[in-house]
This record gives sequence, structure tokens and C-alpha cells, in this order.
Amino acid sequence: MRILVTNDDGAGAHGLSVLHQIAKSLSDDVWIVAPEMNQSGASHALTLQVPLRYREIGERAFAVRGTPADCVIMGVKHVLKDKAPDLVLSGVNHGANLAEDVTYSGTIAGAMEGTLLGIRSISMSLTIGFDPEGRQHWKAPLEHGPRLVEQLLAADWPAMTFMNVNFPDLAPGDVKGIAATRQGRRDQGGLHIEERSDTWGDPYFWVGFERRRADPPPGTDLRAIADGFISVTPLHLNLTHETAREALGRLLTLGGDKQLKDAG
Repeated sequence: MRILVTNDDGAGAHGLSVLHQIAKSLSDDVWIVAPEMNQSGASHALTLQVPLRYREIGERAFAVRGTPADCVIMGVKHVLKDKAPDLVLSGVNHGANLAEDVTYSGTIAGAMEGTLLGIRSISMSLTIGFDPEGRQHWKAPLEHGPRLVEQLLAADWPAMTFMNVNFPDLAPGDVKGIAATRQGRRDQGGLHIEERSDTWGDPYFWVGFERRRADPPPGTDLRAIADGFISVTPLHLNLTHETAREALGRLLTLGGDKQLKDAG
């Protein structure tokens, strides 16, 4: 099995090393193509107005001056053009990718791009910041990740679907289990803009998220992590809301009340 590994935290990130170890436990044919610089929050952006450049940083390892989506495209269409990968692994992200994070995350985008290219893809993230002693439990994905990937690959996936995996902020032995979840929804009241001043007195701004304890609904990715479970959420690239589409088909008309054709 040929595996392509990428991330959004950059080619020097510790989580990429962790994911590389997970991949190496599954296959001897593992390649890294990751961003040169941190691309957190880049989502599914592509670099279109400037040329892509990449360099070799190790054996079967390359850094691309671009986004995670760029990296997967470069990996599949250039670095591994002789034989496409069978699996794309993206992560392990430094911090969770839950709920609406999936719309911002470059880690998610790496798996999304792999899926668009017809390759099974899994994004992985580690929840960080809730351990009372400030520890980061990278051993959790190291210990549980390989077996989880094997289980996911043994399952049937619908077309245009990829898996979003989040590990709780716990030591491996304290993880309660694995939960198949749906995407949750955070309280966006914690989103804010922080204004500061530079040395010339001119303002600049940071987008910030207030860390809050919440009580998310059962079955969501947020609930699973809060309860100490590994969250696995199947995400689908078709964003069409079918119920709304069907309702619009009955409602919308052209001039003369001619009904629009239902594309279904």
C-alpha cells in the first residue's frame, strides 16, 4: 500500500512526524509532501497566481511552498505520478478539528483533495489544551492510530466521502473507545476580534476563539471528545441540502408561473 502523508502545520511539525510513524507501521511505501510553512486555517485553498515550488527535505519527503491542497496535488500528480497513492493521511493536527472547524481546516482540506482525486483519505487531529497539567498526549494517536486506520480501510465508504478522526486530550490508556459521530456545532459567541497596536501606534488585529466548556448533544464529534472517545466522522463532499433542493423545485417558477425543472 502506497501512502501519501501531508498536514497543514508545516513540514517541521511534530504531528507530521507522528503521522509518518503511524503510516510506516502500515506500509513501507510512505511519502511525505507537506507545506513549507504553517498553513493552519487555509481550508481548501489552491495556489493559482504564483508558481508552486518544492524541495526535497529527506528520503521520500518534500516541502511545498503552498497549501495542503497544493501538496496533495503535487504529491499525486508529480511526485508520485508513476503510481498514485492508495491512501492519503493528513495530520496529525496540533489541535482538534471538530464541528465548524472542518470548513476552515487545512488538515481537513488535505483529505478533501485526496478524495477529489479518487483516493481514500483520512484526516487526523489531536485535541490539545484541556489537560490540567498542560500535557500533549501524542502517544494517543501513535498507539491507537494504526489499528483505527486498518479498521476504517476494511469498511465500505460511500463515494466522495472521507474520514475525519479526532483524538481526545488523554493518555492512550485513558481513551474510552471509538465513536462514529456527526459534525457538531459550537457556540460562536466565543469568536472575537482582538485589537492591538504596533510600535508606531497603528492598530492590527487577531481573530480569536475563547475556549469554553460546553454540553454538546449526544452523537456529535464534540460530545465524543468531551466524553473521552476518539471521534470518527464521515464527511461528504456533496454539500447539497436535498430537502431544501426539493422544496425549491416546488417553489421556484419562471415568468408565467412555468415551474422550474427538478434536476432530480
